[in-house]
Amino acid sequence: MPDFSIDPADAELADRVRAFVCETVIPFEKDSRNTAHGPTDGLRQELNSLARSAGLLAPHVARRYGGLGLTHGQRAIVFEAAGYSPLGPVALHCAAPDEGNMHLLEEVASEAQKERFLRPLASGEVRSCFAMTEPSPGAGSDPSLLGTAAVGDGRRFRVDGWKWLITGAEGASFMILMCTTRVAGEEVGATMFLVPLPNPAVRITRLVDSIDSSFAGGHAEIEISGLEVTCDDILGEIGQGFRYAQVRLAPARLTHCMRWLGAAQRAQDIAVEYAGRRTAFGKPIGEHEGIGFALADNSMDLHIARLVTREAAWVLDQGRRGSLESSRAKVIVSEALYRVADRCVQVLGGLGLTADTAVAQIFRELRAFRIYDGPSEVHRWSIARRLLSAKAGS
Repeated sequence: MPDFSIDPADAELADRVRAFVCETVIPFEKDSRNTAHGPTDGLRQELNSLARSAGLLAPHVARRYGGLGLTHGQRAIVFEAAGYSPLGPVALHCAAPDEGNMHLLEEVASEAQKERFLRPLASGEVRSCFAMTEPSPGAGSDPSLLGTAAVGDGRRFRVDGWKWLITGAEGASFMILMCTTRVAGEEVGATMFLVPLPNPAVRITRLVDSIDSSFAGGHAEIEISGLEVTCDDILGEIGQGFRYAQVRLAPARLTHCMRWLGAAQRAQDIAVEYAGRRTAFGKPIGEHEGIGFALADNSMDLHIARLVTREAAWVLDQGRRGSLESSRAKVIVSEALYRVADRCVQVLGGLGLTADTAVAQIFRELRAFRIYDGPSEVHRWSIARRLLSAKAGS
């Protein structure tokens, strides 16, 4: 059984992060720069500066790039503390997609690429985006349907295609672009390219209105027409894009779980406080079983989600791939936290429908969490395939 006890130094760091979020970050939630398409770059940069001054910027990044070099297990408690506000991960610069891109670059990029792309990204000087998802009939949950194609001779390529729901594209300084690759007419698999932005061949056709609003730069639809890239722009090796996607996505699913755990705990704290002071039918509403049981169910869902997340983080820290554990955690945690947020809205009643508390936004964000980085149904399908494969091989 993994040991989930928390080192006192790690607990102290998480407490520092939680205090920073509560005292410094939460007051910015009502800032006019916190828009329906996420915080503006001006707000992000101000928050990053405050986190940098507090010694809390980029806790997941290696120390050589200015971060704190936390393990996955350490990230579990620190990212949860950061997630107590939707702006907390933005402030600490550990929000998606940048956090996952930093991890991928650390694992796969050449030293020259790390200096050019990772170092300024880790410092908060720039933002990035990850472009894999496409509108129908292109790649969504099934990446084998990639329609965006890089065609060339192995040294130079032309890329054409469409991407959509690309988080943070507006204002990003570079893109990690996933596309199918053809060399001299032969299909060689998916490849990732590092594309500096802006580029006239990469055009944002619209920002997509969505129910979530916590990601800097929002979500964009992108047309790529006549983009010229070379072999020097390849991240890793040609044709290995799907393998690198797993390098990025397995831990990225977990860090989503970590961050949204903090948000769900915030919603629960708001609901518990409200249920203790709001009266109806002669007593505080929390003393009515319908409300009290909802809060108790929330406590249990949060506990299970926390254990599942920490177990999966422990697996990654053992040097294992962790794709099964991250898929399992993604489903369990996203659905448990959505139940928590839904109950909190119900406990707050009319207040839960308004922007007077953070609960309504947290509810919307957690509903979106059940879709991105793989909807629950796809992860269930993947887990079932593993079970059946193991049975057939026994």
